[in-house]
Amino acid sequence: MTLDLDPARLRIGIVGTGAMGRGIAQIAALAGYPVRLFDSNREALGAAIESIGENLERLVQKGKLDAATCDACLARLSAAPTISALGDCALVVEAIVENLAAKRDLVKQLETIIGPRALIASNTSSLSITAIGAGAQRPGRIVGWHFFNPVPLMKVVEVIDGLSSEPGFGDSLMDLSRRLGHTPVRAKDTPGFIVNHAGRAYGTEALRIVGEGCAGFADVDRVMRESAGFRLGPFELMDLTALDVSHPVMESIYHQFYEEARFRPSVITAQRLAGGLLGRKTQRGFYDYSKGASTQAETAVPAELPRSVWISRADSASFESMRALLPPNIPLVADAGQAALCIVTPLGMDATSCALDEGLDPVRTVAVDCFLPLNARRTVMTTPITSRAVRDAAHALLAADGSKVSVIGDSAGFITQRILAMIVNIACDIAQQRIATPADIDLAVRLGLNYPNGPLAMGDSLGASRILTILRRLQEFYGDPRYRPSPWLARRARLGVSLTTEEN
Repeated sequence: MTLDLDPARLRIGIVGTGAMGRGIAQIAALAGYPVRLFDSNREALGAAIESIGENLERLVQKGKLDAATCDACLARLSAAPTISALGDCALVVEAIVENLAAKRDLVKQLETIIGPRALIASNTSSLSITAIGAGAQRPGRIVGWHFFNPVPLMKVVEVIDGLSSEPGFGDSLMDLSRRLGHTPVRAKDTPGFIVNHAGRAYGTEALRIVGEGCAGFADVDRVMRESAGFRLGPFELMDLTALDVSHPVMESIYHQFYEEARFRPSVITAQRLAGGLLGRKTQRGFYDYSKGASTQAETAVPAELPRSVWISRADSASFESMRALLPPNIPLVADAGQAALCIVTPLGMDATSCALDEGLDPVRTVAVDCFLPLNARRTVMTTPITSRAVRDAAHALLAADGSKVSVIGDSAGFITQRILAMIVNIACDIAQQRIATPADIDLAVRLGLNYPNGPLAMGDSLGASRILTILRRLQEFYGDPRYRPSPWLARRARLGVSLTTEEN
């Protein structure tokens, strides 16, 4: 079954007047559809329509909407005095509290009101569409339609097919999403769908790095912003979304996937949530916002440069990248025994292992992350016994051209390698499970999470074989199934084809 999407014949009902319900109502009315809003709280219902009017008026004042269009949009919005007033709506969107029992009860109530061919779309962000439709008279007409907040600005929407959902209804929501000015992606009914599923790596791996004592919150944020190109570091992002939102999502997806190691939460966020350090909304999170925007001072650049440098030739490209950074007055020596500073450039390994594998003195050895180009922030990693003088000399060397430098403790895979490899691997497994197409995975993540690129395209850019090497070495070092490579990644890396390559 499908919907007739002609605005002259399709009336949309929305139950729930929180931010999501209001946002969906606004874009639907702007697209020309009559919208009826219902909320059991009459005051909330009136406030919602007033809020939509204020939003539209702001668009008029900014010149993004003309007054006539604003008036026409408001004329299409009406408050339903009772839920029965939604009876002639061919599409009803439920945007109520994230509670399975409440949503099931609403579905049963709606089925006594709406017509037999009407569609019920759930805006749930975390609950199973199949579970919401269980017990319904017509479970085939229950489909997921997951928008992101704020709805008018976040232009991606997930259309989710439950096990009983009729494909034609999902097709209709895909078409309707485009008419509302949004970009739809199609997903199977699995925990987190696409966006919240794919987003698990960024925060959880950053928390693991900090939990090991390898680096601080600010170190991780700076590296991921300035080296990897993310708009916000993982801890800045958690402060923005607030831990009372992000930590329960971490736990929910972890448990829904039966304690899948890739999604393991951290005690760090559990403790901070318990202590009320939620982020910006409480003025304290990973950063202190009580006096405005929070920053942490950079470590001062040491003055003393190394007398000479030895660079590992284990990877020729990394060797050339490092050699290009050497000032002309610092000699590059061929014998590590003569060097004041030994530099290794590991992929997925720690500085200690590299130093021992290459027969170097760990006291005089540091590792430099050459996974990404060295034209932005650079990361230096010490062994547990690297001398302070050698650490400071390496810092001074990498900052000699004015670049920013982060110095971290020993960690297999640095910061960027670990986080980026996990992002790519989880996206590969979403593709492997056929939750969504590779194109929809990349599109959803890029638009829904504002990543610099889709995760599969990111893996292609970084090199699938390099990602595979990082993961295998992390798994070997930690003995943790968290890092096991997805079959989708392993096969395509070995075949030398794009991670976006679908099965024939």
